[in-house]
Amino acid sequence: MQVKKSNLSDTKIRLTVIPTLAELKAIEEQVLIHMNEHVKVPGFREGKAPAAMIAKHADPAKLQAEFLDNAINQLYSTALESEKIRPVDQPQVSIKKFVPFTDLEFDADVEAIGDIRLADYKNIKLAKQAVKVNEKDVTAVLDSLRERAAEKKEVDRAAKDKDEVVLDFHGTDPKTKKPIVGADGKDYPLVLGSQTFIPGFEPKLIGLKPGDEKTFNIVFPKDYNVTSLQGKTVTFEVKIKKIRELDVPKLDNALVEKVSPFKTLAELKEDIKKQLKADNQTKLDRGYESELITKIANDSKVTVPAVLVDQQIERMENEERQNLTYQGKTWQEHLSEEGVTEEEHRERNRPVAEQNVKAGLILSEIAEKEKIFVTPEEADIRLQILKGQYTDPQMQSELDKPENRQSLVNQILTEKTFKKLVEYATKK
Repeated sequence: MQVKKSNLSDTKIRLTVIPTLAELKAIEEQVLIHMNEHVKVPGFREGKAPAAMIAKHADPAKLQAEFLDNAINQLYSTALESEKIRPVDQPQVSIKKFVPFTDLEFDADVEAIGDIRLADYKNIKLAKQAVKVNEKDVTAVLDSLRERAAEKKEVDRAAKDKDEVVLDFHGTDPKTKKPIVGADGKDYPLVLGSQTFIPGFEPKLIGLKPGDEKTFNIVFPKDYNVTSLQGKTVTFEVKIKKIRELDVPKLDNALVEKVSPFKTLAELKEDIKKQLKADNQTKLDRGYESELITKIANDSKVTVPAVLVDQQIERMENEERQNLTYQGKTWQEHLSEEGVTEEEHRERNRPVAEQNVKAGLILSEIAEKEKIFVTPEEADIRLQILKGQYTDPQMQSELDKPENRQSLVNQILTEKTFKKLVEYATKK
């Protein structure tokens, strides 16, 4: 078989394939054997006719179509392997010459992963930070436990700090007077002084009584999690419906037994420290890995195929849509909140998607270079651990699907590769 490789772009390749007569005859033989079960030949039992007789009695158009399909699939796969090409999309095939069963030439244009020039990752160093948990963090958790255990008594007086107010609120644009999507709430409970709402909102409610209404402007922080509201001024109309005085219990052993499985405050504090340390360690590890792969990616050369970036953007958007469903929001409401069109939203995600794809390709290349792989036993163990976390039979069945198992294998491979990179980065 002759294979000619042409680079149409940094990531698009054209393979011109010309097989030998022997290769075509071998494929024809395979097709005839397969068609033997479906072609009736007089004088022969089903499936027992010789190939020459099957060729005479088969529908010529069907025989040629099946031959072409098999030939292109087999020869294309062989060409990919011989040229060491890693495709990322289905090829566009055009037949240049075809004489049934004796002569064939075709072009296959395909997006593929180009050359990856890795940085000297073994010599990239990055120090790890130590996990810290201070008393302020522990106290914040304890205060939250006390608030949740507080007895609430409805009062008819002006709201003050540490009270819980139940309110309705409605946000509008001060210029257009149009409602702001997501800036409405009904019977919303809010503890004054908790600093859990928009900065500057809670102090505006101090001094109001049940039944009182108030209108005021709030300027959203520049780093607010909704892009369209960053630095934006919103007019809020609020109505106080209830005020509850919180009788926060004393922090002692009696409260500890009531709200936790522990008997003493010292035991609870120790457990909180362990939990906070574990959470902080996870955050630090994720941040460390992200910084490390960014350093490696910045010194590596990777041309990212556009199709992979588009697929990554689609995955990001699907996850975002799923999260919005949990929040009770539609995709269009989300776009309105962000103040962008669907196309603008996609393009805004493109730089992150490109970086994610680049990081994935680099990790895959390093895993291959380091001969890191996942054994079937490792995948089975992880799968059983995951199944133990779910009692729902449907969810357990989902985990057994080939695509989910492959996703699990990819996750383990990434973890093992990062472990090796961390060894290099921290080795003195």
